[in-house]
Amino acid sequence: MRLVGTVRLFVQNALWRATGWATAGRALLRTLGSDDEDLRSLAGMFLVQAGPRAEPLLREALRRRESLTLVLTILGDIGDRRVEPDLLPFARDDDPKVAEAAREALRLLNAH
Repeated sequence: MRLVGTVRLFVQNALWRATGWATAGRALLRTLGSDDEDLRSLAGMFLVQAGPRAEPLLREALRRRESLTLVLTILGDIGDRRVEPDLLPFARDDDPKVAEAAREALRLLNAH
């Protein structure tokens, strides 16, 4: 993990959490598509920690089909059952990895 990328991610998270600035939150979402696995994981953890505050951004990513498997997993980890209708169509997705991620997210929602 590169130091500059890590610091940038921490700053973006802090800005988003403190101010609600959607641009900073979307930067976290874009990081889910990074080649750097550590940065992807860190961005995912920040989004899960944000809980319901992250849901509008994550739903936006679902509509754009961005980083679907990670976004579905994060929504399941957050555990807010209100996102269930958003996840259901993905459980039948043509991409088996997306479908499995959606089914797992739905299982997590039911476990919460």
